[in-house]
Amino acid sequence: MGKPHKASSDSHKEALKEQPLIAHLLELRDRLLRIVLGVLVCIVPMVPFAQDIFAALADPLLASMPEGTSMIATEVASPFLTPFKLTLLLAIVVSMPWSLYQIWAFVAPGLYQHERRFALPLVASSTLLFYTGMAFAYFVVFPLIFGFFVAAAPEGVAVMTDIGRYLDFVITMFLAFGAAFEVPVAIVLMVRMGFTTPGALREKRAYVLVGAFTVGMVLTPPDMFSQTLLALPVYALYELGILAAALMVPGSREVDAQRKAASGK
Repeated sequence: MGKPHKASSDSHKEALKEQPLIAHLLELRDRLLRIVLGVLVCIVPMVPFAQDIFAALADPLLASMPEGTSMIATEVASPFLTPFKLTLLLAIVVSMPWSLYQIWAFVAPGLYQHERRFALPLVASSTLLFYTGMAFAYFVVFPLIFGFFVAAAPEGVAVMTDIGRYLDFVITMFLAFGAAFEVPVAIVLMVRMGFTTPGALREKRAYVLVGAFTVGMVLTPPDMFSQTLLALPVYALYELGILAAALMVPGSREVDAQRKAASGK
């Protein structure tokens, strides 16, 4: 008589273990649906202005092109699909704070109090830095590199860029500069996890400067203007990340002092 009771008790325990997993999956589904809803809320009012949004994105190139020239569309559906694709990407970018909040609301209950205090500023600062990187690319980098490209065109060659290829190019640049501006966040996380210290990072400045130009060479078009415009901000953000890590990570200065004492410096 005792065996059926034991079996029912074990099955009840297994059911209790499965319930939290199912609850987490349901919450994850709800958070993802809210993220999609946030993107839809942003894109709906933008769709009627898709052509104007693309015109604003194309303005840095059009301002550098010779008078009387224009962009072209080499595919039949490009005049419609390209502005719509841009509008969708813009809606994703605009709704990023809402999306990050949904991710944060899902993850936060599993974090300790001190982890919440540390993670929340990082999430906010990473979002702001990504936006700053995109703005830097649009307002500073694009006018310079497009002016250089147009001026470097051989005599007799008409500069007429396809709108689809132009969108792919600027998206790549936005992502490159947005990611590059995340350097301070990456440094703070590395110091926080104990992989390095602010003092050790200061000793590697020369290597980082060379690495910044190497990254600029890989991520940007093959010209010194765009490479330098990416490398210099990355190095400046590296220095900012060291300062932020020294201020935000408790005990980092003490670890540096112990490291210097152990090395005899």
